Amino acid sequence: MDSPRQSKKGNLNREPKRSQNQSSAPPQKDAYARLLSQHSSSKFSLYLEQYAKDTSFQREGHGPSTLLKAQSDRLNIPQRKRDQMPNDFSDSSDFSPSSMKSRGEESSLSLYMEKLSNRSAQQDCERKQGVPDRQRRGQRRDTATSHDGDIESGEELSSLKPNESKKHQKQQKKNKDSKETDSFVGCPQSPKKASTSRQDQEKMTKSKKKNLPKHPDEEKSREGTSQVQRPKSPYGKDRKLQQPRASSANSPADKSKNKGSRGPKKQVFEAYMTSEEVSHGLKRGELIQGQLRINPKKYHEAFIPSPDDTRDIFLDGIVARNRALNGDIVVVQILPREQWKVVRSDTDCEGASESETQKENMRQTAQKKTAPTPRPDVIVEDQFSDQDELIRRVQNTTLTDTGEPLEDPSTPRSNGEILQKTAKVVYIVEKKHSRAATGLLKFLPDKPFAMFSPVDHRVPRINVPLADCPEDFSSRSGDYTNTLFICRITNWASDSNFAEGQLAKTLGQAGEIEPETEGILIEYDVDFSDFSDEVLDCLPKNLPWTIPPEEMRKRRDLRKECIFTIDPATARDLDDALSCKQLPDGNFEVGVHIADVSYFVEQDNALDAIASQRATSVYMVQKVIPMLPRLLCEELCSLNPLTDRLTFSVIWKITPEGKILSEWFGRSVIRSCVKLSYDHAQSMIEAPEKMFSAEELPPADPEHPIDEIHQAVLNLHSIAKNLRAQRFSGGALRLDQLKLSFTLDKETMMPQGCYIYQYRDSNKLVEEFMLLANIATAHHIHCRFPELALLRRHPPPKAKMVDELQELCDQLGIDIDLSSAGALHKSLNTALGDDEYTIARKEVLTHMCSRPMQMALYFCAGVLKDEQLFKHYALNVPLYTHFTSPIRRYADIIVHRLLASSLNCGPHLGLSTEEVQKQASHCNDKKTVSKRVQELSSELFFGVFVKECGPLDSEAMVMGVLDQSFDVLVLRYGVQKRIYCKSVAGLDSFHHRKVGKKSELTLLWTPEDPEKAPLEQVISIFTLVQVQLKADGAPMKYSAVLKRPEENDS
Repeated sequence: MDSPRQSKKGNLNREPKRSQNQSSAPPQKDAYARLLSQHSSSKFSLYLEQYAKDTSFQREGHGPSTLLKAQSDRLNIPQRKRDQMPNDFSDSSDFSPSSMKSRGEESSLSLYMEKLSNRSAQQDCERKQGVPDRQRRGQRRDTATSHDGDIESGEELSSLKPNESKKHQKQQKKNKDSKETDSFVGCPQSPKKASTSRQDQEKMTKSKKKNLPKHPDEEKSREGTSQVQRPKSPYGKDRKLQQPRASSANSPADKSKNKGSRGPKKQVFEAYMTSEEVSHGLKRGELIQGQLRINPKKYHEAFIPSPDDTRDIFLDGIVARNRALNGDIVVVQILPREQWKVVRSDTDCEGASESETQKENMRQTAQKKTAPTPRPDVIVEDQFSDQDELIRRVQNTTLTDTGEPLEDPSTPRSNGEILQKTAKVVYIVEKKHSRAATGLLKFLPDKPFAMFSPVDHRVPRINVPLADCPEDFSSRSGDYTNTLFICRITNWASDSNFAEGQLAKTLGQAGEIEPETEGILIEYDVDFSDFSDEVLDCLPKNLPWTIPPEEMRKRRDLRKECIFTIDPATARDLDDALSCKQLPDGNFEVGVHIADVSYFVEQDNALDAIASQRATSVYMVQKVIPMLPRLLCEELCSLNPLTDRLTFSVIWKITPEGKILSEWFGRSVIRSCVKLSYDHAQSMIEAPEKMFSAEELPPADPEHPIDEIHQAVLNLHSIAKNLRAQRFSGGALRLDQLKLSFTLDKETMMPQGCYIYQYRDSNKLVEEFMLLANIATAHHIHCRFPELALLRRHPPPKAKMVDELQELCDQLGIDIDLSSAGALHKSLNTALGDDEYTIARKEVLTHMCSRPMQMALYFCAGVLKDEQLFKHYALNVPLYTHFTSPIRRYADIIVHRLLASSLNCGPHLGLSTEEVQKQASHCNDKKTVSKRVQELSSELFFGVFVKECGPLDSEAMVMGVLDQSFDVLVLRYGVQKRIYCKSVAGLDSFHHRKVGKKSELTLLWTPEDPEKAPLEQVISIFTLVQVQLKADGAPMKYSAVLKRPEENDS
């Protein structure tokens, strides 16, 4: 059945054509004449002119003009409801000519006159601000912003050409209403092969779709096919899409307030509550505080954790987030229950089904970032937020699940659906986001500003005054098409979809390593500036520095012991050393010796302030941004060989089996006898009988023969194996994931090659004793300072996600036990067969298991009263802290100060419980940023490597299946990519099938011999496929192209 608007259009088409001058029927013309005599304003004349053109346009068989239709569409109300619209809606500044006709021209025109002055003033105000009409109305389409959306996940679609993307969108529209889990999709042929009749049919479909009642998702999909070119932006659509959401989010009081207002410009965002209102609301439980996470793949979705640890709270759209940016601490108000999101409860993944989100994905062609590799102790939220979950729609709002399917506030309905709470931001407690963004600048003719388009689409587009742009930008804007800038947001008014900002820096050409690296650092607020003179004044002046005799007398002298470091070959900040001496009774004296950074970094001076603010060193592929000045990092604190150094030591008497008999903590002095790399130590472990020559190892102290060092490494390895076995039999878990490393050209620092980093016995040896030292220190400082101890906890995984993962594994036939950390570790290492692909299957399963995990966090012991919450889930220990890396982590410096104070060899820690907790939270934030920057640096270098050395062929293993695409782990390089079925060349069609939680795609390849049947390829988790990594048009971006299987592979 045709929609009301379609039937209207049909009636219009049956009427005889009139000239443009005859804008309406005679009675209407009289009404116009009467009104014109009363209102001779130019505004009204302009309206009449536009309305006449529109009426004529419609009668010639077209829909309403873009301008008037856009105004109508902004209300987001189905046509039949517009026809019955009550008069009290007249205070809206929007105007709908189609609804006007149904109520008679007289009343509608008078209603319009009442609105006209309000809307004109609003438009005047927008023009003054310089927001172009095209940008106010729609999505941006400028190719200059075809960088990825970001950052914490997502895969790019840049292998799709624009016309292919449009075809996919049209095809998608045909299938979008299908809710079955068993779906068949034909792949469109290339544009040249598409038949004329099919094109005509698609045009008709497109034309009809334009006249259907609007849904926000349909608005988005229409961007790809609309005949009117509109700028493409996350924020440009807000006038149409987001404002209705805002009004639905408003309380009745807000609505009546808005109704009475006659302001010059329509409010896009609600005003924030006052701090008093927020304080009272939080106390009464009416408001909720949390950290905002914006989905990097679909920027209109955001989440905050639920305080009762159930399913995350969903914030739908840019208006709902009310100008808060990713990472900000916000206060939200839960929306009425009827506006909550309805989700299928029997889903295996987060996110909307692809059939409902593909339009958004296609529209963002080439605007995605590579999915990061989560580490055991950091969870990347919404990693699979596009996964195959069937979503219902509530009140014309696209509803998509979070990365955390958890307990639900309501009982699942008979059809298995549950509700997820939705909310809106009413206050920003702390702007944790830097408000800086990397992006490209676009010249706008006749505007006093340029448009800055951030690479990260979670950040709004920014109006930058031309005076702030390069001098020749207006006259030679083309020269800056590919230039990266940093822009900082200075203001974001409540009545604007766009922020205002200033250019902070010109970085250089997009796609080049140094400009891109600098952009990453600034955007993530990493301080890489030179240390100030005030800070450098805190360092020792008399160089070369020697340990003062009075300091020597306070410490245990270990300089004659066989002590050595084991680090990566390129490491320059050596903050830990090991020793192992066999005792006459057959036991061992094992020491962990950590650089005594707190000796050099005194409390409350300028050096301490900058270290606490940086909180961590940031490691990138080609360089390190140090937490401390290099004089400390690489010289005075670094445990360099053959040099006296100040240390904090933990020394145990330990049996060969790893049982600890005694323990000593104290300040000490050491002299490392050799700097071993992991490779050196590994070769010693692998050749226990070999006599190593001096040439095979770095320079060593002649006081300690190479044989003595070799034996110490072997003894440490033997004890470490026993300690490790005890840990895992006691219930510990380790989730190892692939890490990409690079070989760089020493002169250009460009990637020459890459390889997957091997985690070997020498790494495990060092890790085991560092863990032992950290655990011992945690118990010691918590015992002495129960209110001040800075500890590290790791909460257990989200129970609901674990249950769903268990169900999926059961259906996949994987015998895995997720009941505890230890059970999971054991089954990960036994459940996956024994063949050449066992490691690959383990990687895929490890990735699946890491998604329910939570982040490990620093905290102050005095803040959490329940000691059960102190536990570290993965390590399965009651207390844990960080003590072993004070050169690169500020948390360890605080722990060293607590340890020194407890041993009466240092001053008391001059911090309160609250101050320690504040610093702990800051360290958490900076650690998360550091990890993200490290991942982005790796992605940048790999993108450059693919461009320089590609295309690259590799086997890949399927790690997730959606209804129109699938994710693969590229085995040779350890990277994860998404492959979209509709972009696979040579694919005839594909068929999606889902049984329970198990999702499967059947791909039908066009036969090479026309007389043969299509070649069938089944895609499910653990399927092996062949892929080719190829550079895209956008700088540093690459795609995984699925290769056609051989006849016998399928």
